[in-house]
Amino acid sequence: MISNVTSSTATGSTGASAKADSATDPAAAQDRFLKLLVAQLNNQDPMNPLDNAQMTSQIAQINTVTGIQQLNDTVKGLVSQFSAQQMLQGSAMVGREVLAEGNTLSVDSASGQAAGAFDLAGSAASVKVQVLDAAGKEVGTVDMGALPAGRYNFAWDASSYQGDSAPRFKVLAANGETTVASTALMIDKVTAVSMDSGSLQLQLSRGGMTTQTGIKAIL
Repeated sequence: MISNVTSSTATGSTGASAKADSATDPAAAQDRFLKLLVAQLNNQDPMNPLDNAQMTSQIAQINTVTGIQQLNDTVKGLVSQFSAQQMLQGSAMVGREVLAEGNTLSVDSASGQAAGAFDLAGSAASVKVQVLDAAGKEVGTVDMGALPAGRYNFAWDASSYQGDSAPRFKVLAANGETTVASTALMIDKVTAVSMDSGSLQLQLSRGGMTTQTGIKAIL
């Protein structure tokens, strides 16, 4: 008895699945429409036949629905291809150094130099980079002088730095008492790529995950 119930359930499940598939199949929908239309023509009242304009309108409607369903399928295929292409292009960035938003300095163990960069939103009469330890205490400075708007790289001698973690930095830019906006950029390395909800995600060795738009430059 148990096996008979299981078989019946499986058959019902398969039938429901088949019905669901046919409900979304453009060809099946068109076939159903044509069968209904033929049945309507065969059973129409001879004294009040189906209006040609009405029949043409119905045919146009089913063609429109079928066309939309086919267009949706085509778009889904294009989205899938685009995602695969993004992954392929993104894989070429694995192992590459990039500039991304962040205020952590990249320390070269061989030279002892700590490097970073920043975007300056406008001209500034005075630009100074504060180097900070993990607690936020200033451990050094880099005086950049007066600078116009743009992107700038800098380096700080970290050979005597004793912190347990990489130093961080803060850009202080101003025109007299007026602060000039800036965006801190860190040097990092792409270690992996993935797709999330159709968006390319890049895993950085020190900066976590970022999107493709979060990458400011490839070094």
